[in-house]
Amino acid sequence: MSATHLAADVSERDRPNIDVPETLRSAESKLVYVFLAATDGATVEELHEALDLRKITLFPVLDTLAERDAINRDGARYVPAA
Repeated sequence: MSATHLAADVSERDRPNIDVPETLRSAESKLVYVFLAATDGATVEELHEALDLRKITLFPVLDTLAERDAINRDGARYVPAA
């Protein structure tokens, strides 16, 4: 299911209210953070498939999010920080 298709299937009241940390500047960091927050976490493979971002792009983004305490790692999954 593509992101465009997903957006059409979700009504305004069903959309989660996600506050993106102000410390995130890049579009990729914000995109990955919002995806992780909306899905309660994902693996690198799931992020790669869902967001169509190369894994080599995802690893530095995930490192930055972790350094800024926006996400945590739980085994192979990355999850939003509590």
